[in-house]
Amino acid sequence: MTRPLTTIGFDADDTLWQNEQFYAQTREQYYDLLKDHADPVVLVGQLDEVERRMLKTYGFGAKGFILSMIETAIAVTGGKAPATTIQQILEIGRGMLTHPVELLPAARETVESLVGRYRLVLVTKGDLFHQESKLAASGLGDLFDGVEIVSDKNRATYERVFSRHGDGPERAMMIGNSLKSDILPAIEAGGWGVFVPHDLTWIVEHADEPDGHPRFRKIDTLGSLPQILADIG
Repeated sequence: MTRPLTTIGFDADDTLWQNEQFYAQTREQYYDLLKDHADPVVLVGQLDEVERRMLKTYGFGAKGFILSMIETAIAVTGGKAPATTIQQILEIGRGMLTHPVELLPAARETVESLVGRYRLVLVTKGDLFHQESKLAASGLGDLFDGVEIVSDKNRATYERVFSRHGDGPERAMMIGNSLKSDILPAIEAGGWGVFVPHDLTWIVEHADEPDGHPRFRKIDTLGSLPQILADIG
C-alpha cells in the first residue's frame, strides 16, 4: 500500500524556535534611539514601509532589517543621522544575530519522534549564514535529512524541494507559522499544510486560512502534530 505521506517539511523561525520576539525587542530599542528625531508612531510606519519596499533588494532576514533601520534613520534625520547613531543601530542589530536559540514547546520531541519514519526537511528563508548558525545552535540539525535555505517560499519552491528530497509535493506536508509562506503555497503545490500560529508572526506573513480545504490543518502546538499524522495514515 502506498503511503500518503513520505516527506515532512518544517519552517524554522517561530515554528521550531523563537525569532520575531527578538525583532520586537530590537524595534523598541530603535524607536527609543530615534525618539528625538521622529514621533514613534510615524517612525513605526516609516520603518515598516522601508522594510516592505526593500524586501526585493535586501531579502528576508536580520541583515536586511538592519539595513532598513539605517535607511530609515537617514531619512527621518534628513540625511543628518550622526555616526554615533548609525553605530548604535549596528550594535543593536548585532544583538539580533547573536541571540541564543530558544526552541518552542515540543519542537525537539516532535521532530525526534518523526526521525526514520519520514524524510524530514528544514525549509526556511532568510540570510544563509544566520540561518545556518541558528540551526547549528538549535541542536536539531542532525535530525533533518535535508536543509533548504531559500530566498522566498512559493509554489515553485515546494515543487522543487519536495521533488528533490521526497516523492513530490503530493506526498509531502509543510508545517509552519506563516500562512502566506508555509501553508498556502505548499497546498497550491499539491501538498498538505499544517498551520501552527505564533503570536508575533510578522504582518507581511499574514493571509486568510483556507478553511475547508481537505489538505489544511491547524494546531496550537507542534505537540499535536503526531495525531494529525495518525489521522492521515
